[in-house]
Amino acid sequence: MIKGFKMKLYSGMALEYEKRHNELWQEMKDMIHEYGGKNYSIFLDKDTDVLFGYIEIEDEEKWAKGADTAINRKWWNFMAPLMETNPDNSPVAVDLALVFHLD
Repeated sequence: MIKGFKMKLYSGMALEYEKRHNELWQEMKDMIHEYGGKNYSIFLDKDTDVLFGYIEIEDEEKWAKGADTAINRKWWNFMAPLMETNPDNSPVAVDLALVFHLD
């Protein structure tokens, strides 16, 4: 299953966002894989500070359970100063509808 979504950085946070992802904790990488995620990419529109995420997941329900892990909540807290978040510090993420895919 393919997921696409968008998020929004606060102005001036793009370099720090990229730096933190380039130093992604091994525990976070392990959690993503454990909960069925692979081929995860995040792109930035520098004109708008909008992030576009792409990930392939095994199962929507399994993937959703990863959000309730201690390492994921720690990551959300770590990233919250850089981007728009919900009250629980999860990123405000808007799912995007798949309109075309070519293998």
